[in-house]
Amino acid sequence: MVSASYDEAVTSMYALGYELAQTPSQKFDLAHMRVLLEALDHPEKQFPSVLIAGTNGKGSTAATLAAILEASGLRTGLYTSPHLVRINERIRISDNKERSRGEIGDADFASLHHSVEQVASGLVERGKLPWHPSFFEMLTAIAFLYFAQQKVDIAVLEVGMGGRLDATNVVEPLVSVITDIALDHQKFLGDTITEIAREKAGIIRRAGVVVTLPQQPQANDVIGNAILDAGARGVNAVPYVPPVSPGSPEYVQRDMVGDRMISRYPLQVMGKEIVIETPLVGRHQLRNVALAIATAERLAAQGFPVTAESIERGIRQTRWSGRFQIFHGPVLEDGTPQECILDVAHNPAGAWTLRSTLSACYNQEERPLTFIFGAMRDKAIGEMAEILFPLADRVIATHVDNPRAATPEEIRVAAGRVAVNIEQAGNVSAAIKLAGKGSRTNSVTVITGSIYVVGEAMRVLGLKI
Repeated sequence: MVSASYDEAVTSMYALGYELAQTPSQKFDLAHMRVLLEALDHPEKQFPSVLIAGTNGKGSTAATLAAILEASGLRTGLYTSPHLVRINERIRISDNKERSRGEIGDADFASLHHSVEQVASGLVERGKLPWHPSFFEMLTAIAFLYFAQQKVDIAVLEVGMGGRLDATNVVEPLVSVITDIALDHQKFLGDTITEIAREKAGIIRRAGVVVTLPQQPQANDVIGNAILDAGARGVNAVPYVPPVSPGSPEYVQRDMVGDRMISRYPLQVMGKEIVIETPLVGRHQLRNVALAIATAERLAAQGFPVTAESIERGIRQTRWSGRFQIFHGPVLEDGTPQECILDVAHNPAGAWTLRSTLSACYNQEERPLTFIFGAMRDKAIGEMAEILFPLADRVIATHVDNPRAATPEEIRVAAGRVAVNIEQAGNVSAAIKLAGKGSRTNSVTVITGSIYVVGEAMRVLGLKI
């Protein structure tokens, strides 16, 4: 019975459609979200929160901060998007005391969906809402209700898109965090870094606390002025970014621990030297970890039981799938293991960070790269191809079941300026099989381009989140 009601809830959610494939008019209206939450007795006001916006890195920052708070003994809610395999991944609670760390259960999801659906439908029938809440508004309300019912000590909330008009932006966060800003979702957020930064800066609260890092000048200008206009306190996470020079004693080292690659470096935090060991690999992830540390330090100043030791422990325990995740997949034709990397590089900025990390970790002459690439049609596919495909020994374009997804042929056409032969596979499973048949010995298969492609690969290969 639970399984049937859960399946019905998930089907009902997806029946609301993919709002990013449609007009944005019904997604961005906080007044409607507030009407829904008022009818639900304002669950968003029943727990303290941290709100994280940005183009890239906000999920990694959120996952790292949540792990730190869990290691500090706090019952911690984590709300992220999108998911890789199951919708439940977006809503999690971690609690060291109860030794629980996991996504919302099917029964709880089904029950809360029923409650929110009943309220939402009633509001539409009575004319309190002009239309049914969107997929993301419904899911955000479910998350807020779950965190309130489960009495979390604090929740870490990742903005879905933008910030100013995102459904998550109804909370009053203890700390607002802004990660790196780049061009993405221009159809909805604007065509320039300045316009997009204004949307992200919409999570800043009057007299609030804002944690960020220096980035592109246009974004710095917008964020700095927004902090001044709101009379907020800006916190710079630069002290927690380690040097990248090999001559520095704090230089970041990369090591393999089992199947996992980690970055290791010493750092001064809260008056103590600790050793950071993060499974989030790449120079860009050093910035995300720094943002999480700076945010945790501000929460400690507000009375939360965060210590240097719990920061060290939490970072080591962070789990965030699909971010330069290394694993061994099906064997190649010659019988050798197929080393694979999953990375959700879904825009040009993400593509550059993936290229940088691949170049730092692999010698392409010794370890030829096979790319399995799929992307959403509204992304800058040609630019991403120009960044990534020159590294490749082979490129296999593929497709997932999503109305926004580009076909392999559309990818080939978009990448026409790149001098590489692009093979085509109708789905991710076929692409993985094709990669195993033609790749050279000691090759590395990189599955990337969209979180949906990475998620489908994880499902096909039976990988756990």
